[in-house]
Amino acid sequence: MKFLVFLGTVRDSTPPKPARLGERVAKSCLACLNNQYAEHEFELIDALDFPSENIFKPHFAYAKSNAPEHLTSLADKISKADGYIMVSPEYNHSMSPALADLLNHFGSSLFSYKPSAIVTYSAGQWGGLRAAISLRTFLSELGCLPVSAMVHVPKAQEVLNADGTMQQTEDEKAWFKYYSRTFSQLMWWAQAANNHSKNVDPHTMVKSFISDPSQRNAP
Repeated sequence: MKFLVFLGTVRDSTPPKPARLGERVAKSCLACLNNQYAEHEFELIDALDFPSENIFKPHFAYAKSNAPEHLTSLADKISKADGYIMVSPEYNHSMSPALADLLNHFGSSLFSYKPSAIVTYSAGQWGGLRAAISLRTFLSELGCLPVSAMVHVPKAQEVLNADGTMQQTEDEKAWFKYYSRTFSQLMWWAQAANNHSKNVDPHTMVKSFISDPSQRNAP
């Protein structure tokens, strides 16, 4: 199966310096995923590679022939993926606005009927927990329901080196075991959804609205 790991921050430096804190967390997650679920494919999608426009225009608002190539490429990857891992810092007790901006470029039909996992982090003691709560609602509305277990990394600068490896004071085996509680749930649900969608096409069973959100309104 294929999974996308979204790094939801566009800060090119994060206190404490010198390296982006979110990049450390994403690399650590990828190391765990590639180590323990090597039969699957994982790709990092960094919000920093998708700068926001002066005027927001989602991918689905373009005529197909005029859509920016980088958004079309990402839309194709989202559609083909079997699940998603969202890595977010906490901004004002909520999810990263950069992550919301990136995900809002794409219609929920690309994400729907596939699971997601939430990973949050912070330089402080709470590990981005409050961001995770808002992210649950956001991902549910996209249709990629988050699994119940979540990953939180408090004081990430004291846990991870700049390259995503564990600092000498940390037990990598213990951390990967903690990560895997969430990632194993993601794999199980992704496999279940993948298997069932081969027998029942969810997009045929429940059609997405095409022209106007009112298509899903009550009579």
